[in-house]
Amino acid sequence: MRRVLVVATGNPGKLVELRELVSGLDLELRSLSELGLPSPEETGGTFAQNAELKARAAADAAKTWALGDDSGLCVDALGGAPGLHSARWAGNDEARRARLLRELDAVPAGRRAAHFFCAAALCAPDGRLFRAAGRVDGSIATAPRGTNGFGYDPLFLPAETPGRTLAELPSAEKNRLSHRGRALAGLRPTLEALARGADPGDFSRPLT
Repeated sequence: MRRVLVVATGNPGKLVELRELVSGLDLELRSLSELGLPSPEETGGTFAQNAELKARAAADAAKTWALGDDSGLCVDALGGAPGLHSARWAGNDEARRARLLRELDAVPAGRRAAHFFCAAALCAPDGRLFRAAGRVDGSIATAPRGTNGFGYDPLFLPAETPGRTLAELPSAEKNRLSHRGRALAGLRPTLEALARGADPGDFSRPLT
């Protein structure tokens, strides 16, 4: 029987991406919304704090292992905005992308540097936490491109794939270099142990 791992999100795009990232492991990812459970309020002052509080709240509500992550886009020319408020900067993905382009309208290509950051936390039913983080550097395009992604992905140009946005990359390449992919890679030993039915207690990772 596959072990259920609850994901503390109501974002369908994020859930699809996380399922891709743990493919090959004997885990069944279920979102809070699928289980009819409420999403916790993100009251933390950092990505790490939000990831932890979401994981803890989901584990407590579902009485099983839970994964929480918090991520955002940080744009140098905007003083790090939207940052923690990335998902709440406007009403939906299209509106958020439109606002970002407006904010950067007068900013030349050489000054559009940005990075994506993701903090991830895995919480056991007994409250133990396993943590990891990931980051990808790049810049902001002048127009959205690509359909393989959500949020700001069609506007983000990773430094490692010049000329292509995250949303233009094949899933395997995107998951390898994305901030969320790198964070989940840090949790991979823990998730592998969990999928085997072993106690992953020896695989804790510091959150950076």
